[in-house]
Amino acid sequence: MSIETVKAFFKQHGMEDMVMEFDTSSATVDLAAQAVRTIPAKIAKTLSFQRKEGGGFLIVTAGDAKIDNTKFKGTFHSKAKMLSPAEVLDLTGHAVGGVCPFGIDKQIPIYLDISLQRFPTVFPACGSGNSAIELDCETLFRLSGAWEWIDVCKDWDPDL
Repeated sequence: MSIETVKAFFKQHGMEDMVMEFDTSSATVDLAAQAVRTIPAKIAKTLSFQRKEGGGFLIVTAGDAKIDNTKFKGTFHSKAKMLSPAEVLDLTGHAVGGVCPFGIDKQIPIYLDISLQRFPTVFPACGSGNSAIELDCETLFRLSGAWEWIDVCKDWDPDL
């Protein structure tokens, strides 16, 4: 199970007790915000995209952010094309609704969008559609193995 992989990952960092599991779904931004009792913007959603040269990569964004196609193309030199649910599962080992940048066997590029940086802490999923963990952005960057902070989103509120 994907949640078990993520729990094992956090156990290696002495953080397994921080993984939250819910009796209700947290598979969407709104449901996750309800489950952790926060605003949707603080949910760190993980999006999966196709690489121009094949394979895929992940971008973690704030819950209120949307991919800006112009910024995306300027950063990655290709149009934003999301992976299918089967491709996401194959790439990450996590099903849609629980995709996160933790506990992934493959070395895939992971990026964090600057829309997350306005919050002291954010809530990414933990490999299942009913889980999350609260992390500060520095810890999220380090534990996710992110390559870099990028600016590829729009429509997020900088004043939150």
